[in-house]
Amino acid sequence: MEPVIAANGLVKKYNGKAAVKGINFSVEQRECFGILGPNGAGKSSIAKMIYCFSPVTQGDLFVLGMNVREKQRSIKERLGVVPQENNLDTDLTVLENLIVYGSFFKIPTRTVQEKSEEMLGFFELLDYRNEKVDKLSGGMKRRLTIARALINSPQILILDEPTTGLDPQARHLVWQRLRRLKEQGVTLLLTTHYMDEAEHLCDRLVVIDEGVILEEGQPKELVLKHIGKEVLEVGRGAEIVDEILKVGGTDIKGFKIVGDMLFVYPEDGQTLIDRLRPISDSFSHQMLRHANLEDVFLKLTGRGLVE
Repeated sequence: MEPVIAANGLVKKYNGKAAVKGINFSVEQRECFGILGPNGAGKSSIAKMIYCFSPVTQGDLFVLGMNVREKQRSIKERLGVVPQENNLDTDLTVLENLIVYGSFFKIPTRTVQEKSEEMLGFFELLDYRNEKVDKLSGGMKRRLTIARALINSPQILILDEPTTGLDPQARHLVWQRLRRLKEQGVTLLLTTHYMDEAEHLCDRLVVIDEGVILEEGQPKELVLKHIGKEVLEVGRGAEIVDEILKVGGTDIKGFKIVGDMLFVYPEDGQTLIDRLRPISDSFSHQMLRHANLEDVFLKLTGRGLVE
């Protein structure tokens, strides 16, 4: 099956400076594809080229089989876009925001009304249909922005940092609704710097930094490939790393030093803790935990996703 998004040698420059540096990727139908990276990595630049807001500088980009240089109007008609910042009309009610947006697509008034009611129910906002947007919480505004992007029944929903600034409860509610949309056949493209968001939602993802793709694959596979199942964090471990490696021996598969912290990738975490016990008085703390995508990014770049 032909990819719904295909990029080859994709470049984006601003005033001669490259924000996206010749990347290749594809998105399959009905999957959630993630672009994971820190702020300023080029994630939003990629998203904006896909939904034809920002022109491609070099390379090829096809969306639903159409060239973004040639078929912008046709592409936009079949996409839903959730921008990084909520851009709802505060002069209108919740329901009016959806109805007015639907009119841009020349959808019949009755159809827009029915679709708006359906989306407000889906995102648990029906009770607020006649409220002005200013009275909504941050999480509600985000859900309304996503609901608005679905009014035209898009084949692809592009979400640029969809849960930034939301509290944990609001984030999980958004995640639940996005999973249900994917189950209904909507293809999702998600940019995020939250590793837990990527792990919860993405079937596949690319890890990007400074406009370059560092890795691509399924979240769990990337963690196992680069880190393993566990990470042992050792406070002030960087000061005695040679001794830790000597005592740990073959129980240590790899490690990363960040500041005075040592992140160790063990064969078996508890076995390594037992072996390091004779020198553990030198640690300010130690913690054994499950490995995650943050560890992958840390290993690849030497810094965290939120930096």
